[in-house]
Amino acid sequence: MLQMKLKFIPALLMFVSSYFPLALIFIIKDLGDTTFFPMHPIAATIVVVTALLACTVVLVAANKIESGVSVIISKVSNKSGDMFTYTIPYMISFFNFNLGDWKTLLSLFVFMCLMFALAYRTQNVFINPVLALAGYGLYDCQFKDGVRDVQGLLISKHEFQLGDTCIVEKLSNFLYFVSKVQPKEQNNGG
Repeated sequence: MLQMKLKFIPALLMFVSSYFPLALIFIIKDLGDTTFFPMHPIAATIVVVTALLACTVVLVAANKIESGVSVIISKVSNKSGDMFTYTIPYMISFFNFNLGDWKTLLSLFVFMCLMFALAYRTQNVFINPVLALAGYGLYDCQFKDGVRDVQGLLISKHEFQLGDTCIVEKLSNFLYFVSKVQPKEQNNGG
């Protein structure tokens, strides 16, 4: 049986973009008390530029998805609250964190690599607070793909409900992106 997995580079970009707010917190914590400039400008620049580029690529890519297959929603529950699972690593920022300490940075790198490996293996890289801030929601749905009943998670910027037809693009096993919604009333001619 063929198992579809999200490709490594897009998954990594999704993961990095989800921690953009954490990057900003680290930069704020690194500001000098009198100068209000980062005390470790090279590390601060690398952190913020990497996170900002990842966010930009992810949001632009999400807005460009226009294709997919037509499915009819038969069951839906909102899982957008699951995007808060990314808050655990944010706790790090409230401890004594120093962008100039290589041991702290290496420890953070190892921790984030472990978090990415877990997110990638479990296909949870799309539970992303940056997408939530951009207006995307996460929904656990059952839908009809032709005659097949399919269960999966849908990422959507569009509101939809039972009976609506959604155009979805499959991203990985059980993970889909909604590019367009046609409400049930329009499906029935009116």
